[in-house]
Amino acid sequence: MTAVPAPPMREAAEPAGPPRRARAGDLVAYATGSVGMGVWVTVPGLLLLYFLTHTLGVSPFLAGLTLLVPKIVDAVVHPLLGTLSDRQARRAGHRRGMLRWGLLLPLSLAALFTVPAGLTGPGAALWVGGWFIAGNLLFACFQVPYLTTPSDLRIGYHERTRVFMFRMLFLTLGLLASGVAAPALVASGGRGDYSRMAALLAVGMAVSGVIGLTGVRRLTGRCGFRPPGGHAHSVLADLRLAGRDRDFRALVLSYLFTGTTTHLFLAALPFYTRYVFGDGGLTTVFMGGFLAPAVIAGPGWLWLSRRTGKQRGLLLAQGVFIAGSLALLLGGRAGVAFTVVVVVALGTAFAGLQLLAFSMVPDAVAAAETRGTARAGAYTGVWTATEATGTALGPYVYSAALAVGGFVATTEGHTVAQPDSALTALLLGFTVLPAVLMAVAVAFQRRCGLDEAARR
Repeated sequence: MTAVPAPPMREAAEPAGPPRRARAGDLVAYATGSVGMGVWVTVPGLLLLYFLTHTLGVSPFLAGLTLLVPKIVDAVVHPLLGTLSDRQARRAGHRRGMLRWGLLLPLSLAALFTVPAGLTGPGAALWVGGWFIAGNLLFACFQVPYLTTPSDLRIGYHERTRVFMFRMLFLTLGLLASGVAAPALVASGGRGDYSRMAALLAVGMAVSGVIGLTGVRRLTGRCGFRPPGGHAHSVLADLRLAGRDRDFRALVLSYLFTGTTTHLFLAALPFYTRYVFGDGGLTTVFMGGFLAPAVIAGPGWLWLSRRTGKQRGLLLAQGVFIAGSLALLLGGRAGVAFTVVVVVALGTAFAGLQLLAFSMVPDAVAAAETRGTARAGAYTGVWTATEATGTALGPYVYSAALAVGGFVATTEGHTVAQPDSALTALLLGFTVLPAVLMAVAVAFQRRCGLDEAARR
């Protein structure tokens, strides 16, 4: 009697029937994990360059390298973690093992801003860079399996946008809370203030991570879990597979320049408020204006995507960001009220940039699935590596602009007069340069045909 081979794990694990709809409670629990992610994205992106150049006495060039090198390591690791996550999904039927390592991330945030007394210049840069590498690795352990979850679920085109809308809402809450609280907590610029700020926010990160892990488990239990098809591949094979996907490649390249632009905005904002308006306290005001509308803008972008598609909505958001960046050239002359209005428009666009771009990643996985080449973890690993690269390039590009302009670094309790060339560089780096970068993002996004293919 001939033995009948067992069906592949994918076919056995995948639930039958039409695409399912996630329960709101499960989505809330899942999305809560984004709060801690928002803290990690915002606080180093907003304060670390300023912390290095104004409190620790690190030159702009070295400060830029301190932020860039850890992200290079990060970008290399993300595809590896994506492949390992796919292997775990095939073996265990879930991705939560890797995700649990990310729960240690709050420890790195606390250490990142707790620089030993007496360390300045290169020594301080080495301390910060080392902990930034550790934190980015832990963040990747959480981010890669977490963001792969919508691709793992048996849900449809618009439901994927709904999942990411919840995620975007809670991510924005994390961005808003930390983006407003962190600058206020370190207003005096002292090392102790930075250390206390990081410890306080680390507690919130820990709580959100645990709840997010619970949400992942509940979502996959409700909607079903689809392990990646096929056999395990090497990291390079997975990268080649993702790279050959024309539409996904265009989406990734567009988001690289989009992420670079938005993180440049975060890193440059403290410089803009202090040197253009002469009031560092406005950083909190402008961050609130940037992030508050994003809390309520998600449903609007979801509605627009249902009517016009994600591609057109994303191009609109990119266009608004270009116009808003150029309008900030007038900020110093037009006043605070005008600038707040512009920043609110930028924040509304930011919500669309995040929601629509991220929700197209599982669309790319679904399209690849029809071709028999789906590797959800691999695609997410490439995507998060791209995000990490943009996170690094934004501050680095701005620090390079400061260095070219002759910006002078200082330490805690000291002030220096900046040359006119530095003031010009910090203004153009915050306005014209982001507009140019986002225009490149638009050029790549227009090449992406994923949206039409996904809706057919």
